[in-house]
Parts: sequence; structure tokens; C-alpha cells
Amino acid sequence: LGSSLGVVELTVALHHVFNTPEDKIIFDVGHQAYPHKILTGRRREMSGIRKSGGLSGFTNRAESEYDPFGAGHSSTSISAGLGMAVGRDIKGRKNNVISVIGDGAITGGMAYEAMNNAGYLDSNMIIILNDNKQVSLPTQYNGKSQDPVGGLSNTLARIQANKPLRELREIAKDLTRGLPGPLPEVTAKIDEYARGMISGSGSTLFEELGLYYIGPVDGHNLDELTAILKEVKNTESIGPVLIHVMTEKGSGYLPAMTASDKMHGVSSYDVATGKQNKPQTKTMSYTNYFADSLIAEAEKDSRIVGIHAAMGGGTGLNRFEKRFEDRTFDVGIAEQHAVTFAAGLATEGLIPMCAIYSTFLQRGYDQIIHDVALQNLPVRFAMDRAGLVGADGATHCGAFDVAYLACIPNMVVMAPSNEAELCHMVATSIAIDDRPSAFRFPRGNGIGVDMQALGVASNYKGQPVEVGKGVVRREGTDVALVGYGQSVNACLAAAEMLSEHAISVTVVDARFCKPLDTQLIRRLAKSHGALITVEEGSVGGFGSHVLQFLSLEGLLDDGKLKVRPMCLPDRFIEHASPAEQLEEAGLTASQVASTVLTVLGRPRDSLEVLQPNLKSR
Repeated sequence: LGSSLGVVELTVALHHVFNTPEDKIIFDVGHQAYPHKILTGRRREMSGIRKSGGLSGFTNRAESEYDPFGAGHSSTSISAGLGMAVGRDIKGRKNNVISVIGDGAITGGMAYEAMNNAGYLDSNMIIILNDNKQVSLPTQYNGKSQDPVGGLSNTLARIQANKPLRELREIAKDLTRGLPGPLPEVTAKIDEYARGMISGSGSTLFEELGLYYIGPVDGHNLDELTAILKEVKNTESIGPVLIHVMTEKGSGYLPAMTASDKMHGVSSYDVATGKQNKPQTKTMSYTNYFADSLIAEAEKDSRIVGIHAAMGGGTGLNRFEKRFEDRTFDVGIAEQHAVTFAAGLATEGLIPMCAIYSTFLQRGYDQIIHDVALQNLPVRFAMDRAGLVGADGATHCGAFDVAYLACIPNMVVMAPSNEAELCHMVATSIAIDDRPSAFRFPRGNGIGVDMQALGVASNYKGQPVEVGKGVVRREGTDVALVGYGQSVNACLAAAEMLSEHAISVTVVDARFCKPLDTQLIRRLAKSHGALITVEEGSVGGFGSHVLQFLSLEGLLDDGKLKVRPMCLPDRFIEHASPAEQLEEAGLTASQVASTVLTVLGRPRDSLEVLQPNLKSR
């Protein structure tokens, strides 16, 4: 909410000055795109945003021709915009390309790679830096140790955007390029320092990258914004331009303006007061169980440090930071750096816990392989938002981490089935000091287990479990359900359903994908007629590792064992409620039970489990 309120005037000005969809406006991440959606024919659909069948919470090419590029992850808009600008030039078109990026997203290394390339290619494009000083990370724009980029008034900004001034500068550049000796360099340097003096200490950074800097501009003054955008649009010059726009997150809505998080992400709320209608729950979120468990470990070991990539709230490390401020590192939106930074800490004998969403850790994959696993450094990866994530949809779904981590040599890969298991896996990862390790946990709240009975202390300190060993949660004889992570709970519920059909089910909590508990899998294969793996992850994950083992061991050769891997389908699942998403994925308890009955050759019972009303017919 706050992000979108902060860009209302900017969005109106952009759509007033430019001719969309012929002119392309690319919003980075997409949090600030709600006014854009309203102005481009989707106002009536806004009530269904982030709901099943409704609008996406981000820009989406399939949703509207006014969304030229899909978003969700950070720091991509300049790269995409540059590609569109170069494509336009190759095709001989004249449309404008505008990338809108926030002061948080511009801390991502990809944004600087793109600006560097944009300066070199010199294609016409406009970059809007939306600076609201409310990023959850240290940047040079956060109003703390450094001043915001530039210090120019709106009047001077308009002078800099003035068409004759810019065209004169282009002519001067052309002339000096043809002069002999060091004169062009001297002239350029004088211009650089002059602009640095006019625009402030930060502007030369963008100039060095080859961008023409204008700003800062009041992002809530519609007349100023419109005038500057018109000047830039109408100027006959070549090259990328960066307009530094100052905005206030939550602008115009007092509850958002005064909230500590500027009401960045909200549930339903009372419009008059801004009070959010958050449901009361008996358990904490998995995120908070993780954070409190890590705090308990850090109380006993001063070597433990926490690292996150601009997601202190989302990963729970803000809680950790309150207790251990000097042992918490927010590296900005820089997952690649976070991973290698953690690797460097590990070489010094520290115990780094790198807390990054499953979907965002994808961005640091080469670093995981090359900088961590290849050197066998004990970096710990805590992956929040594993599996389906409800309203955040496909862009934030943690579908791939099991597949992309378990294939890496030296890596320990595990997943808890409940909040107590999560505390134990925090302790286990801390104890693993000879190789890297990773554990995943879902969005949402714990299921309400008795923590004390399961060995978790009152401060949420867990106990290390034996690496590579699963646990039998229920003994049976006919079918083995092997769950990984939170899917264990669906397996337990399915076993109850199947008992009504006189089927005896063994339920296993695998705990580890790598190293796999091969001894347990072998026993299950030899003592059951069917074995079904269940996981909330993509093809190539836990089930694939089980099948690989069964195949290599020859346990499938006699044809007596029926095996079915249940995982997320090979397609992206769009935003909906968690329950709706799970049903679409085919991973509910009744769908697990139905699969078992189908494997056992009982199709009628299989349908009954899915449609209980058939029973009465």
C-alpha cells in the first residue's frame, strides 16, 4: 500500500506525458504499480487483486498490454528497459522507454550492471529513481550517514532538464571529441565537476556510468514532474537519462505516513484508522520460530552471525538484530554478495546464518556452488517461504530450492515438518561445521505441536538431530508415505482417511533430502507394496533423489514395488489462497489419499475420497 501511495503523482505524470502502451513504462518489483493498474483500465478489478482469478500484485505481461515486463524480483527494470530500447532502435521505431526503480532496488548489483551497459550503448531511455528513503536496508539515500543524491531545488532541476541546455551540451560533446590531445578529457572533467557541484556529491556516480543525471525532483509536485518529463521527452539528444525523484512512502494517507513500515504490506484494514485486521493465532509464524531459535543459539555461541538481503522483517532477522545488533548484517538487495560475504565470514571461523527467501536465493546460485560448496565452507542457508506462498503467487513461490541445492556436492539439505522440527534444524545446522547446509520452511504459522514434549526448550533452543536420518511417524504394512517438510502433515492426515478404507499406512518424516536415509528407504521398499513421496517442491527434488536411489539399488527391478512421486506440477501456480493453491497443485491430504487408492487399483474409493458425497449414492 505505502509504495503505491508514494508514486500517485509520478504515475499520473508519466501517463499524461507518455503515450502508453506504445511508450513502455517498466516498474521495478511492482509494489508501486497499483496506481498504474488503476489508470490502465483495471480499476474495477482492484478489489480482487492477489486473489484467485484476480489481478496480480505485480506487473504481468499476460494481464495487460500496459505491462510491458513482468516483475516481482528486484533490480530488473533497467536491464529490461535497455533491451526494449535497443530492440526499438534495431527496428527503427521512435517510442520512449521508461524504467521506474526504487532506492532499494537500485542497490542491487544488476541495476548497476544495466546502467553501466546503458551508458556504453548510449540508447535513448529514461530511468526514474523513485527515492522515498524508506528501504529496509542501508543505502546512500537513507538519510543517515550520507546525504541523498544531489541537493538541487526543483527550479535548478528544471534548468538541467531544459532542452536548449542539454542540446548545447550534446553539441559541445561532439566538438570536443574531434579536438586533439587531452583537451576532450579536460573538457569532460570540467563538465563532470561542474555537474557534481550543481547536483550534489552523488550525481557524478551516475555520470560516470554514462547517464545524464537530473534531480532531485519533488515527486509530489505534479506540475514540476510534468514539465521535466516533457522536456526530457522532447529533447533531441542521445543517451540514457536518470531523473532522481523524491517521494514519501504512504503519501496522503496519515496512517501509512506515520507507521514504522509505512504500511508496505497490509492485510485488510480499517480505512479511517489504518488498523489492520490481523487474525489472532495460537502459534507464531515459522519465521519467528526460526528467529527465536537462532537467538537462543547465539546466546550460547558468540560466533553466530545473521545475514539477510534487505529482508530483516521477512526473514525474522529484525528480531535477531534487536538482541545482537553488531552480529546482524543487512547487505542490501544483493543476494550474490550475501552468499559470498557469508563464505568469507566462514573462513574466519564465524558461524554465518544466511537467511534468504527460497525464491530470492536463486539469485545467488553460482556463489553457492563456486564460493561455498566447492570450498566446503560451513555456511548455513535458512530459506523462508518454501513451497507455495498464497497471494504473492508465482514470482515468490519457493518451488525450486530442493532441486537446485540437493544436486550440489557437499551440501546438506533438510526440511522440518513442524515448528519443533524447525528449531531442531536450526540447532543441527549450527552443529554442522564441516560443510554447508540448508533448511527450508514455509510461510504461515506453526501447526501447534507441544514444543516441550518434542524437546524444544522454553527459549526455543532445539537439539541437533542425526544428519541423514528420517523418522517414522506412523507404522503400517500396506503403503509407505514418505513426506518431506510440511507435506508430512498431509501424509498423516491421508493415513487417517485411508484407515477408513482398511489400508495400513506407514508415514515417514524424511527430514533430509541429502544425505538421504537410504537404510530407511530400503526397508520401506522391501516391506511395502507401494511407496509414495510427497513434497511441496518442483520436479527434480526429494522424490527424484528417492527414485534415483531405488533405481540404482535395483529395488524396482522385480516390479513388486509401485512408486509414485507427488510434487508441484511442472507449471507456475498463480496467486490464490494457500488452500486453493495446494488443491491446484494436487497435494492436499485427500489428494494424497486418492493417489494411494488409485495405485492400489481402487478407483471408486479414490473418487470417494475426493468427493465424499459419492459415498451416499
